[in-house]
Amino acid sequence: MNLTNKIAVVTGANKGIGLHCVEQLLEEGAIVYGVCRSGCSIKHDNYTCLHADVQDYEQVENTFNQILEKHGQIDVLINNAGLGYFGHCEELPMEQWHQMFNTNVNGLYYCTRMALPSMKKSGEAHIVNLSSIAGLEGYQQVSAYCATKFAVRGFSDALYKEVRDFGVKVTCVYPGSVKTDFFRNSENIKAHDNMLMPQDVASQIMFALKTPANFHNVNLEIRPLKPRG
Repeated sequence: MNLTNKIAVVTGANKGIGLHCVEQLLEEGAIVYGVCRSGCSIKHDNYTCLHADVQDYEQVENTFNQILEKHGQIDVLINNAGLGYFGHCEELPMEQWHQMFNTNVNGLYYCTRMALPSMKKSGEAHIVNLSSIAGLEGYQQVSAYCATKFAVRGFSDALYKEVRDFGVKVTCVYPGSVKTDFFRNSENIKAHDNMLMPQDVASQIMFALKTPANFHNVNLEIRPLKPRG
């Protein structure tokens, strides 16, 4: 896809992978909408920051309707918003369990649901869902987080088969450890320079977006070569 003047929506756009996706989409000439709960660090003529919590369907609906009323379609959706908490299964507060599912799974579904009708009509569009290597294999003390990312994996795998004949691609991305503030809630793991850099993950997403119309990168697994140095 040639991204010039394409309408792109990025959730969780104020930091980490989402922020770098916004920056790189703008470099490619896209018209970008960033959806996040707070913050807006990018100033650009082709960028609009919209504040919304993806956990709230009404907020998502209102936000996407603003975009659709102005442009009539959405060409690219990057479902990046997500969070994780660490803890033993029986000790994890229920509030954190629900918050992870409401953000990582429900929020992703809400945004996809709003974008899909216009995407199917356009005949060329792309949805990128951020899962994790924790959506490929389980890790102790993040069982709840793993459950959400396995859900993203299953949803993405089913959805690409559902919409491929409409010219809509669905790519599920499985990053390994990334140097972001994700690990702020962990007592045992801290971000360090041998982790993936968020801008490098974003560049791989751009590569997937720019592939030819009949080329579909369904699953994108990205890991640091030497995660411990």
